[in-house]
Amino acid sequence: MAKASASKVAKAAPKPKPEWWEKGVRFECQGSGKCCVSHGEYGNVYMTGADRVRMAKTLNMKTKDFMDQYCEKVEGLWRLKEELKSGDCIFLEGKNRCGVYEGRPDQCRTWPFWPEVMNAKSWKKDVEAFCPGIGKGKLHTADEIREVLARQAKSEDDLVNGR
Repeated sequence: MAKASASKVAKAAPKPKPEWWEKGVRFECQGSGKCCVSHGEYGNVYMTGADRVRMAKTLNMKTKDFMDQYCEKVEGLWRLKEELKSGDCIFLEGKNRCGVYEGRPDQCRTWPFWPEVMNAKSWKKDVEAFCPGIGKGKLHTADEIREVLARQAKSEDDLVNGR
């Protein structure tokens, strides 16, 4: 009796299940400022080296001075200091305006497409339930979302590795 070859026995790997967002997601910032206020575990704004340089430049400051005044290192990671009473972003002006919009960190630039909220359950609970920009404006394609997710993942890698 002949032995079956490995190639005939091996089965094709199952196709990965398509992401819920494969047909795109409508999102346009409505300027509510809700993403700039503390809400549980998503309250910290982490800063890579490039973020700190960019924001310092926006504020016409030396990076070291910016870091001394506006940043803190917690458990080895740089982040923006928060408003003491509310825990909100220190650059939130009024209730809904970013005071450093042009220099904002990658974490803010990639909202709402963060890897940790891109499963359907987290999206519904942590994003759609409070962000008024979801379902409005431009349709972001799956390719655009993947690009933003990759940019956020790189930013997180840079952060963890001290870059």
